Amino acid sequence: MKSAKTPEEVHATLANAFNTGDVNTVLSMYDVTGIIVPEPGKPVSGKENFEEAIKGILSIKGKMDIKTVYCIQTGDMALGRSEWSITDNGEVKISAKGIEVMKQQADGSWKVLFDHAFGAETNLVA
Repeated sequence: MKSAKTPEEVHATLANAFNTGDVNTVLSMYDVTGIIVPEPGKPVSGKENFEEAIKGILSIKGKMDIKTVYCIQTGDMALGRSEWSITDNGEVKISAKGIEVMKQQADGSWKVLFDHAFGAETNLVA
């Protein structure tokens, strides 16, 4: 299982993990004490809720691609902005613009602490 060695590697490593279809591999990319927003307006936290959210995303058949728009770092924290999609045979199943906060772990690897998969969408209403 590959881990991200820099915050800039997180998006590509996460997409590769999703594309394995392995819940445990994907979960290993997250700090489950944080928050994931798998659908607009529905933040979740905690290992069981993360697992349920990840299984929901993995149920969308296709290949995930994540483009890093930017990644800025200070110390052991980083802020990323992404554009991601899941496509199947050229058909876009879902796409969005996300915002992620990443935290460096004691072993030097990076995990996602906050993942707002739709956080940079212009049409979201709070």
